[in-house]
Amino acid sequence: MPGELKRATRVAERVKEELAVLVSQELRDPRVDGVIVSGVRVSDDLRSVRVRFRLLEGGDDVGRRKAAKDGLTRASGLLRRELTARAQLRFAPELSFFYDEGQEARDRVDELLEEVKREEKSREKPGS
Repeated sequence: MPGELKRATRVAERVKEELAVLVSQELRDPRVDGVIVSGVRVSDDLRSVRVRFRLLEGGDDVGRRKAAKDGLTRASGLLRRELTARAQLRFAPELSFFYDEGQEARDRVDELLEEVKREEKSREKPGS
């Protein structure tokens, strides 16, 4: 069993790389422009893949996220076929797509921390 988990992890990395290339270079649907594959989770039996994605621009627009997800879902047949061949998988895995909101939250926290630092610096200057 531990070998299977390791295999799923190896396959997940390969799947992520291949999907990133496929989405950025092969898909012509304008809804998927600017989509970045941010992570994948492959089931232990390698038959299903949960794909997390982000957007280069417009990630805060719920409509844009939905359109991107719809575009990816529409292309899932092509992605499954190509992925199976390129990653040399025995079965074409079922793909499910989810927007990766975690990155936006991390970016927002970084922005807030920078804002706090700027405010602290501006308070220090007048008292010098």
